[in-house]
Amino acid sequence: MFKKSFFVMTIALLFSNNSISAFDDVKITSTEVTSNIHMLVGKGGNVGVFVGKDGTFIIDDQFAPLSEKLMNEIKKVGGNAPTFLLNTHFHGDHSGGNENFGKKGAMIVSHDNVRKRLLAGSEIKEFGMVSPPAPAEALPILTFDSKMHFHINGDDVAAIHVPNAHTDGDSFIHFKNANVIHAGDIFFNGFYPFIDSSHGGSVKGVISAVTAILALSNDETKIIPGHGPLASKADLEAYKQMLEAAYMSLSQLKAKGLSKSQVISKKPLQTIDKEWSDGMFSSDKWIEVIYPNAL
Repeated sequence: MFKKSFFVMTIALLFSNNSISAFDDVKITSTEVTSNIHMLVGKGGNVGVFVGKDGTFIIDDQFAPLSEKLMNEIKKVGGNAPTFLLNTHFHGDHSGGNENFGKKGAMIVSHDNVRKRLLAGSEIKEFGMVSPPAPAEALPILTFDSKMHFHINGDDVAAIHVPNAHTDGDSFIHFKNANVIHAGDIFFNGFYPFIDSSHGGSVKGVISAVTAILALSNDETKIIPGHGPLASKADLEAYKQMLEAAYMSLSQLKAKGLSKSQVISKKPLQTIDKEWSDGMFSSDKWIEVIYPNAL
């Protein structure tokens, strides 16, 4: 299980100046999902790499200073400079390398709202993070509304938008033949998730998105989360149960008109906190972020 230090470091980097020196000690490692699909882990969101005779397809790209390290690891698992790069959403720990890979010839693909967010720049108020508008080379050049299909490397790959979940532009990627799903930040495996209410995210929306992923999964499905280790359907079901329990408890308190501080003092997530707080947030901090606007 990934530990709290992983997420603390990720957040620190996400809201830093992205200087190269901050990433000097980052190592990129790979986990084999299938013979031609790998999950790359460094700092930031998990990267999916799909290699084959038709080219290299990657999902997300972490931070800009890590692009060379990512490229080296992509080569180690049999890939080349990506033909396609798909952003699951706009956050910088998933799209920070867009410009670098765009300059290498990658065709960047995303949901419509991801391009809009990158083009306009954004602010994540919970962390005081302000991102300037992205340069042209970092922008998706192909966008979709609800779904896009790729027929590549012997598989039928669907990118499916789920409104609104972690943000208003989330997509998950379903490798139909391989029985693999990249969930992006819809799924934080083993941890309370960050939900970006400033950009349309909500707990209820994440629950709905997780339900859509589970509908395409079986006991053999391998699921790449946005953060955390490679997962199974059972892992995702446990995550959904946690979210549903939290949503029910916090929604009831919201209906009673309780303030954020009053809710935190009641410790409503105490029974699940031990299992789910070993990541970015303790339950108190998570409630502080999501209550009441992200329910």
